[in-house]
Amino acid sequence: MKAERQLDQAEAESLEAAVARAIEACDGDLRATIRALLVANEFLEAQISHGYRRGVRHGRFNTYSG
Repeated sequence: MKAERQLDQAEAESLEAAVARAIEACDGDLRATIRALLVANEFLEAQISHGYRRGVRHGRFNTYSG
């Protein structure tokens, strides 16, 4: 596992709030929260992979010339 960078106070508080919201959305069930996050991550990875295969480039790395 990669070493994590240090978060500043605002980032740490924001992350903790997001964690609390995710757990709350799953009625406090930690296993359901992890499951939901894993499913969401797999979905996002599939979307990114699909875009990459199609040659889609967005943002500051928009250097694809077709």
